[in-house]
Amino acid sequence: MRFTCSQMALNKAINTVSKAVSVRTTIPILKGILMELNDGVLRLTCSNLDFTIQTTLEVQNGENGSLVVDARLFSEIVRRLPNAMVNVESDRSGNLSLNCLGSDFNFVCFSAEEYPSLGSLDVIKSTTVDKKSFCELIKKTSFAASIDDKKGIIIGCLISFMPDSIEMCALDGFRMSIARFGVEYGIEGKVVIQARMLSDIAKLLSETEGEDEISIAIDDKRFRVTCGDTVMTARLLVGDFINYRDIIPQNHNTRFIISRSELQGSLERASLFAREGQNNLIKFSAADGKLEISSRSEEGQVSEKILCEMDGSPISIGFNSKFILDILKATDDEEVMFDLIDSVSSCLIKPVEGDDYLFFVLPVRIVAA
Repeated sequence: MRFTCSQMALNKAINTVSKAVSVRTTIPILKGILMELNDGVLRLTCSNLDFTIQTTLEVQNGENGSLVVDARLFSEIVRRLPNAMVNVESDRSGNLSLNCLGSDFNFVCFSAEEYPSLGSLDVIKSTTVDKKSFCELIKKTSFAASIDDKKGIIIGCLISFMPDSIEMCALDGFRMSIARFGVEYGIEGKVVIQARMLSDIAKLLSETEGEDEISIAIDDKRFRVTCGDTVMTARLLVGDFINYRDIIPQNHNTRFIISRSELQGSLERASLFAREGQNNLIKFSAADGKLEISSRSEEGQVSEKILCEMDGSPISIGFNSKFILDILKATDDEEVMFDLIDSVSSCLIKPVEGDDYLFFVLPVRIVAA
């Protein structure tokens, strides 16, 4: 294999696929980048067998071939090269040499034949989606999924394709997030994908310029997103997702509408006295058109007051401050609406108008001092 390309193009391609490199694995070759050159097009692939990223770039002076190079080492070296043309060539033993201006490197590589077969996706359903809207769905939901691999399917986000919308849901037993955007896609079905993979997909999509739409394809086992020259494939999680609609409260005794940015600022300050060992406890007290946010610890205490539009009964309720902050950071709305029943029932946070998202948070019980 032999080719020449710019350092910038090669570095960008490596950074793209490296997000799928397997860090903890008993299969050493999965710590590498599979490089395949065919007719002037270089394809790079990284996979941990559950998540795969592939991207391509056009190169010069190409000679077909393939091999697997250590991802960490190759990435670090290419990143530090000057912004110039890079010459890459492998010998008959499969070892790789790299030259850029006065820099020369030699790598011991794996044979491409040893790389696990990733198979092809037997497309059952496919559609085209607005890239920005899809990234917003992930932003509004993925943070609420469980990070405990022992929790089974709730480490994933449920994506529901409906005739007139796409809806995404994630939950971890203490909070839940639902987001949707409406448009006709012509496909129906539900899939569950690990939230961490979706976050990586959203990050890569946000870094891709010049593409307004992405292609989504699904089969019985995998979910594939294509954006320009990059293809991301995630293995579906298997199991029955919780029937989340059944746990959403249908009534409230207290409602207040408040500035999102003011609430976020107050919470960030109040959280300085909220202790992680006590569930980052902060207290909301709503009455007479004001919301008081307070917290205390051995180091001190804090109280913040914000004006709000309120109707219903006064209420005092405790929350994990991190859960509320995660929600406020997930939306750009100027105002948000809180619906509450009492101090021990779940809280709903939603837009003042529309139904683009819905957040559900369980309270933390306040122990009297």
